[in-house]
Amino acid sequence: MYVHVNAAVSVDGKLSSRRREQVRISGDDDFDRVDRIRAAADAVLVGVGTVLADDPHLTLDEEDRRVQRLRNGRPATPARVVADSRARTPTDARILDDEATTYLLVSDRADPDRLDALRDAGAEILEAGGDGGRVDFRAAFDALETEGVERTMVEGGGEVIFSLFDAGLVDELTLYVGSLVIGGSDAPTLADGDGFVDQFPRLDLVDVARVDDGVLLSYED
Repeated sequence: MYVHVNAAVSVDGKLSSRRREQVRISGDDDFDRVDRIRAAADAVLVGVGTVLADDPHLTLDEEDRRVQRLRNGRPATPARVVADSRARTPTDARILDDEATTYLLVSDRADPDRLDALRDAGAEILEAGGDGGRVDFRAAFDALETEGVERTMVEGGGEVIFSLFDAGLVDELTLYVGSLVIGGSDAPTLADGDGFVDQFPRLDLVDVARVDDGVLLSYED
């Protein structure tokens, strides 16, 4: 499984405000870049916090890219994956429409009745429980690979991104740094979770480019 993390942060490294509401950090050129990355992926992964805060759709914006995927024998839009250990995804979430397959990664602590309701709403359930009722991403990615997912784009949030770095599963990181300051000690950052106290993950910076009114940093592990 090839894992590409893509995120947009403020100058001070925040994904959004302390209210955890969506903040427009980048512009149209960067949105198009993100759509290109989605088009190349087999699946797009977010955490349930992103679903609850933003109700994202996670489909392709450009019709030409949908058509090209179909010509290549692929679904028109990548599968959508939610790391949702306790099955908190709303049954009316946009991510559960019929435009693409949606997988929910859950733990053994998820309520069975909630799982049944989410299946009825269109979700595919993959159990991949780890320590403390969290998602075990290694097990989850093994399960996704059996479904034909070989390349995954990760769009957040900070807890998911930290967990992937902690498990050593990130192959590539593209980080858009916008020209605004959000602030707030409670605002989510690129990598939340428990944080590292030693053996910090080290990345290789492979490119720096100006995009819109910000900077795009490209890293490889």
